[in-house]
Amino acid sequence: MNSVSLVGRLVRDPEVRYTPSQMAVARFTVAVDRPFSRDSEQTADFISCVAFGKQAEFIERYFTKGRPIGLTGRIQTGSYTNKDGVKVYTTDVVADRVEFVGNKEGNGGSAAPAKSGGDFDMGIPEGFSALEDEDLPF
Repeated sequence: MNSVSLVGRLVRDPEVRYTPSQMAVARFTVAVDRPFSRDSEQTADFISCVAFGKQAEFIERYFTKGRPIGLTGRIQTGSYTNKDGVKVYTTDVVADRVEFVGNKEGNGGSAAPAKSGGDFDMGIPEGFSALEDEDLPF
């Protein structure tokens, strides 16, 4: 079974692009704290994630750098040849479900998580990330 659950914070604003068929593709990185530390220093893993369609639109609308995020999905590996002719291997978590965690201010409070996939008018004012018209690598 290929199943992943993550809770962390966005490292930067999500990068959202659209395919020629106008399907949204959101790429983002989640910093997940490790449960242990060395020398009293907090450490984290930085996990590359991707979401498609309505999940990507939800992320674009409501999530920005530093915001706590919870997600479930699966690990997907792949590869592509970059512009220098070098084969690059990738590992991403493909998000199937995305949720708010913490409170509206993102302080990790105990507010109930709001789930994506439904009506997007949730009354949470957030800025939108900038879109770029570059080609996707796939």
